[in-house]
Amino acid sequence: MTEMFVTSGPLRLWTERIGNPDHPAVLLIAGASAQGITFPEALVNRLVVRGVQVIRFDHRDTGRSSIIDFDRHPYGLSDLAVDAVAILDAYELPSAHVAGASMGGVIAQWLAVHKPARVRSLTLLSTTPMSHDPGPVWQRAMAGQPADPNDLPPPTPRFLQHVADSDGTPPGVDADVAIFQVMNGDVRPFDEPAVRAMLQRCWTRATDPSAAAHHGLIGRKKGPDLLTPLSTITAPTTIVHGDQDPIFTLAHGEALAAAIPDAHLHVVPGMGHVYFSPGLPEQLANLISVDTP
Repeated sequence: MTEMFVTSGPLRLWTERIGNPDHPAVLLIAGASAQGITFPEALVNRLVVRGVQVIRFDHRDTGRSSIIDFDRHPYGLSDLAVDAVAILDAYELPSAHVAGASMGGVIAQWLAVHKPARVRSLTLLSTTPMSHDPGPVWQRAMAGQPADPNDLPPPTPRFLQHVADSDGTPPGVDADVAIFQVMNGDVRPFDEPAVRAMLQRCWTRATDPSAAAHHGLIGRKKGPDLLTPLSTITAPTTIVHGDQDPIFTLAHGEALAAAIPDAHLHVVPGMGHVYFSPGLPEQLANLISVDTP
């Protein structure tokens, strides 16, 4: 295991490589406001056992990576994708198997569309098509307004109620554990000790925990690059989606499968939007598309 800070323009990004550097690489891209260490250790270790090296990293404004003055230097999703390319460059990887979760899955789509030579295979976990803008959908749902029938579904009422009830709750590990439990869903067991330990580590290692909220502002900087049809993706694609996902319901995974040529949709029974149920990290690692020596 090696840690390295990678330069992306003026930024420094924390990265970590686990496994044999001579093996094919899997680049794990975390979701919004999430540090690289939110991918469970069991998932990473199972991938290494499968014969790959794993690279995970902290997005800008999370963990040990650079903090941005967002008002002066706003950034969008394509900027986060450029950070991912910089990481591949720093590790001298012409391409990698790219696996992204939630917002990380949208970044992974961007890479597969706009940097196809860098993506050996694509695994999209618990995510939505990159052209979908969840902001207005959430706002209508929170306001009790009817959904647009032409749009993908909003989060579940239970998740939206938790968000509303949590307004004003002091940030910290306890608040994060509570939302992870809601995101887990009610079907699979929730490994609270593992989640709490991971989140305590996140809070301890974060340069500025409040900066992660900038990811919620990314929607202000949208470009036509997000509207490029997913039908242009040529990388072998696996879509992994839980049937109990409270944020991006199964319809989002189905929309991805319909849009990406020859994509395979794997529905995981009982899975929500996080991966801290006993046995689930290993199951997901086995579904991530890789080629091994």
